[in-house]
Amino acid sequence: MSAFQREVLVRFGHCDAAGWVFYPRYFEMISDFVEDWFEDGLAASAPGLFHHKQILTPSVHFTVDFVKPTRYGDRLTFNLWTVKAGTTSCELRIEASHQGELRMRAKQVLVFISAASARATPIPPELISRMHRFAADAEPQPPPHKKPKSRPS
Repeated sequence: MSAFQREVLVRFGHCDAAGWVFYPRYFEMISDFVEDWFEDGLAASAPGLFHHKQILTPSVHFTVDFVKPTRYGDRLTFNLWTVKAGTTSCELRIEASHQGELRMRAKQVLVFISAASARATPIPPELISRMHRFAADAEPQPPPHKKPKSRPS
């Protein structure tokens, strides 16, 4: 299936003093990107879920690989796939690349909770069917590790 996709410009505020993306800023980019997915990919804004259905979608798990540094001014292409849509939670795969080169990959689990009870609540059926449009075909393969160069004796 196809991924939900957005381009993100790496801004000065995303970077450390060396001009590289400071890793906590990736979490902010992911959060913004997932909100865009709710709004544009699932046609159900996160604020709308809260205000109209009293549903919140906090992250309960992250696994992240920072594959290669990203510089100030780079344009990252973010892609999102739904790995699993369960009864009350969903697992997402998110990748960010620059000019086709993987920079960051994440697994994120969101749980749907009732704002009133603070307990897990079923994902609305219409959202589950929309999530399937972004279903991942398979788990990505990790990038090959470079063999260390041997030094002549």
